[in-house]
Amino acid sequence: MTKRQLSKLVHEGEYVAEVEVELIYTDEAWSPYLSLTDAQKLDEVRLALRRGDLKAAARLARVFKLTPVVA
Repeated sequence: MTKRQLSKLVHEGEYVAEVEVELIYTDEAWSPYLSLTDAQKLDEVRLALRRGDLKAAARLARVFKLTPVVA
């Protein structure tokens, strides 16, 4: 079993959160996968962004506000 740190992006509305998670690599067919704790962290961040609760999301991830680029 090998583990690797990775940043996952969660996008909700005008916000994006960068969440640090750990991917687990094994010889099983479902590899790579997240631990239950990391999957719950992604869900918590997504729900916090959906509610507009930026403080809760920022406790678990780095939060960014998206702004349109004028061409």
